[in-house]
Amino acid sequence: MTDTLWAPWRMKWISAASKSHQASGAARGKGSASQAAASRDEETCLFCRVARSTADRRDLVLARRPHAMLMLNRYPYASAHLMVAVRRHAARFIDLEEPERAELLELVALAERALEVEYRPDGVNYGLNVGRVAGAGFPGHLHMHLVPRWDGDTNFMPVIARTRVLPESLAATWTRLRRAIERLEKPGARGGRRGQAR
Repeated sequence: MTDTLWAPWRMKWISAASKSHQASGAARGKGSASQAAASRDEETCLFCRVARSTADRRDLVLARRPHAMLMLNRYPYASAHLMVAVRRHAARFIDLEEPERAELLELVALAERALEVEYRPDGVNYGLNVGRVAGAGFPGHLHMHLVPRWDGDTNFMPVIARTRVLPESLAATWTRLRRAIERLEKPGARGGRRGQAR
């Protein structure tokens, strides 16, 4: 358990530092330089590359929609660690169009159902990191993490050896979840929908 130290006088300093950073970013962001930076971000963005690709097994994509996709995390915190991303390079919820928001949440629900059917987790951590300072690995592309958790999945390895033990390969996880999603998306399945997974 950590202690809490209330330091309300720091908010004035934090606000000033944030305004200074925003002003310098706005100055740098004028004209073609900001457009070039945005284009470069999209060229190096994992989610943009995967959205353009059709190699679902290679890219660990489980389901696609016109505006969003569901995929495995290649560097998982736990087995069946999933990510749901919009296909367009957009950083925040306020940047999304209505169909993008709807499909993002639709795929979160599909991910929940697939995890329930195939892995039966005791809980799920949901996470969004918006902006580099918040921990986003790809800060320009909105995506949500779903990390399944089980009562018995903690052991001494992360504490003693600083090592996570993943009991299943990514290929096996992809196959299990892809099959589960195909079954869930058949007409008449619980919450089913004709999928666009390839």
